[in-house]
Amino acid sequence: MIPLTIAEVADIVGGRLADITAEQAAATRITGTVEFDSRRVTPGGLFLALPGARADGHDFAAAAIESGAVAVLAARPVGVPAIIAPPATGDAQASVLEHDTDGSGAAVLAALAKLAAAVAARLVSRGLRIIGVTGSSGKTSTKDLIAAVLAPLGEVVAPPGSFNNELGHPWTVLRATESTDFLVLEMSARRRGNIAALAAIAPPQIAVVLNVGTAHLGEFGSRHAIVETKAELPQSVPPDGAVILNVDDPAVAGMADRTAARVVRVSRSPGADVWAGEVTLDELARPRFRLHAGDRAVEVALAVHGDHQVSNALCAAAVALECGAGLEQVAAALSNAGPVSAHRMQVVTRGDGVTVINDAYNANPDSVRAGLKALVWMARQGAEPRRSWAVLGEMAELGEDAISEHDAIGRTAVRLDVSRLVVVGTGRAMSAMHHGAVMEGSWGSESTMVPDADAALALLRSELQAGDVVLVKGSNAVGLAALAEALIADAAPDGQTLTTQAPDPQDPTA
Repeated sequence: MIPLTIAEVADIVGGRLADITAEQAAATRITGTVEFDSRRVTPGGLFLALPGARADGHDFAAAAIESGAVAVLAARPVGVPAIIAPPATGDAQASVLEHDTDGSGAAVLAALAKLAAAVAARLVSRGLRIIGVTGSSGKTSTKDLIAAVLAPLGEVVAPPGSFNNELGHPWTVLRATESTDFLVLEMSARRRGNIAALAAIAPPQIAVVLNVGTAHLGEFGSRHAIVETKAELPQSVPPDGAVILNVDDPAVAGMADRTAARVVRVSRSPGADVWAGEVTLDELARPRFRLHAGDRAVEVALAVHGDHQVSNALCAAAVALECGAGLEQVAAALSNAGPVSAHRMQVVTRGDGVTVINDAYNANPDSVRAGLKALVWMARQGAEPRRSWAVLGEMAELGEDAISEHDAIGRTAVRLDVSRLVVVGTGRAMSAMHHGAVMEGSWGSESTMVPDADAALALLRSELQAGDVVLVKGSNAVGLAALAEALIADAAPDGQTLTTQAPDPQDPTA
């Protein structure tokens, strides 16, 4: 964060001081990071006192000060220097924090949003460029690719993992400093108005809309409502900005009429501003294609996995070109950009030849289909086809469509000729997935239901063979990420894990 005095922060958020005099607040600067985990506090930092599942951050205020924080942003006095946030009003009262029973979290988050907005405005006036990304699937992978292609142009700040809601968004904004050139923000939504509110905190000069699918359909009620919500991002871009649209999705293509900014169209077909020539996949489903922009073209060999990454890469390329990168520079950056965020199409081949595709962070119908296609492709490469395993957990937040969507995924697995489907969970939706596979023609033990991740892991450990390919995917709450990590670690030397990615920090969107 840019250095600010405690008094300046209190003035920005409309808060009052507690356990610190006005003179001390005016003389003490916040020079460290803003943190909501007291274990991550840095000297000179600001601690956010937020309610959590196991404890209330207000109870850790003193520990945060002892660790070097100079103040706490809280909803009530905590016995150490603090800025007391005013009660949240209006939409801000709908806190993203499920354990916010008394409104204290909403108050702190509302104050955090004001602070982030003020800092963003100051940095934009000094040359910071803000890029916003939304879509029903692929946001995190695209955000990571954008950060990679912008890195050669200057300092980039982007959120770890999927920090993309009312906490993660302003928290990321406050990571930017005077030396930051690009701020890449991922924007999610649970209801209408969410994306508009996030965009108001840090108005993007460049917006990217990837797709409109059925993720969170249960919360929105209709696909039309999802379209309207995603359109809030291009509507937030000023006339001198740019909106990058994946026009292979008709709903996204229609957003060209919803913005005053210049529209840049990307596609996997000729005719768009940025497009991909014929796409081929290597043995690990890493796409290769010819990247076209204007009358120029260059070869790209992605280091990320899955045919669906092509559209993500095209959007990232369009952002970099808007920011002044050369086409060859973009191609080189894309080709060197491997997976960054944990549990998203992370592919590891164990010493015994078993390949694990850890895509267990989240799941919706579109992303599961993409994962299944990548799984089958990898299993079919080489002289002899290998067995493919799809270990699938529930896709959350699908509302009344949950049964039909899970049934369809079971049938898709059979149509793609996945060798073994392991359905993790025993609820109605998972029963629908299993029975969908059976009705589509699964026989014997091709489709197996197990009650939980532990049972799935036991099954895999007893039946996996050298050369098998395993996709692990499900909504985060199912807990399949730990299963994938255990599979990867099983064949590591001396019990050490083979994964090279650090897990996400505490993530309220989990």
